[in-house]
Amino acid sequence: MFGVTDPKVETAVAAYVKLLRAARAVSQRVEPRMAAHGLTLTQLGVLEVLLHKGLLTHRELGRKVLTSAANMTDVIDKLEARGLVQRLRCPEDRRLVHVGLTDAGRCLIQTVFPLHAADIAAAMGGLDAAGLTELGDLLRKLGMAAAHPVAEQHLAGTCPNAHLDA
Repeated sequence: MFGVTDPKVETAVAAYVKLLRAARAVSQRVEPRMAAHGLTLTQLGVLEVLLHKGLLTHRELGRKVLTSAANMTDVIDKLEARGLVQRLRCPEDRRLVHVGLTDAGRCLIQTVFPLHAADIAAAMGGLDAAGLTELGDLLRKLGMAAAHPVAEQHLAGTCPNAHLDA
């Protein structure tokens, strides 16, 4: 691997590439059904979270579906335009806006989510139950470690003449 002499770094990069490829392959297996229902994976995530958690604010939804506040506003706008969610002002604090499912949204997610879950299971069928549990444990561990990184190491070398690009 160009410029990499540490075997641990090379192994980490190879695992990272495999992680991204696997995630992309699983997504490609589940996205067609969502598209057939006119949903993106993020929109489905919002509907699913609202089904299981009830009313939530934009910020809470963004944290649950791992998207930015700006993207969450766009996603909710589109779901609201389709009559699948509604915004509800909190009577005690009118600055606070919750998002909830409409009857149409609840009906759609209750229909689509079991199919989506089955698509995920099929896409991950290359692993048995023990393998899936182990993968889940490893990914949780990886996520926790990545969320709390050790002090960053700066690149040992710099690009000569980098200042000439300006």
